[in-house]
Amino acid sequence: MLIWFVLIIIPLLFGLYAQMRVSSAYNRNVQIPSRGRITGREAAAAVMESAGVHDVEIVRVEGQLTDHYDPTHKRLALSEHNYDGTSLAALGVAAHEAGHAIQHKVGYSMMTLRQTLVPATQIASGASQFLIILGIVLGAQAAGGIFLMLGAVALATICLFQLITLPVEFDATARAKAQLVDLGIVGRDEMPGVSETLDAAALTYVAAFVASLGSLLHILMLLMGGRRDD
Repeated sequence: MLIWFVLIIIPLLFGLYAQMRVSSAYNRNVQIPSRGRITGREAAAAVMESAGVHDVEIVRVEGQLTDHYDPTHKRLALSEHNYDGTSLAALGVAAHEAGHAIQHKVGYSMMTLRQTLVPATQIASGASQFLIILGIVLGAQAAGGIFLMLGAVALATICLFQLITLPVEFDATARAKAQLVDLGIVGRDEMPGVSETLDAAALTYVAAFVASLGSLLHILMLLMGGRRDD
């Protein structure tokens, strides 16, 4: 029971905390306008321009915090509040996504590795829960052990993907913070609001990795327990 609590419940609570923190940080800093009144779109364009990135399309997408960079189509998507917004949160998020575009241009190795793992991770994400549930129902000592093993492989793939995602996100955040100040988009005294937003967002990636790792360790313990029973 204690092991289940440590591996499953604590990561779940950590994930909820991370989501609450990013929501709180974003909602607070989206209310604080930057002095320069530059929009998120303009900030992303300026950051990419300074790095020699000229072939990325910037588009507006619906939703909140749906911002992302699509390296396949070279498209930087900003949610409505961040595309048109001039807040510290909007500029931070926009510059962060521009950081991913810069990573793509310079061939940042961890981003390249992450993109290589995308197809396998998509398959693993769709199959892992089904395999694990089927394995638990059938029992780790019987045929269910095979499905649990396959589920563990799928979870390991997801864990690896999320582990590689961490340096990709941290690097994009570092690039964003440096560029916002160097280009004069945000003053140094405004950076705490930007940093709070981006650091909170980074925490969600840490929480996702911890949750996946906990699930993987739990399944491995079930498998080992089944083998001991044999």
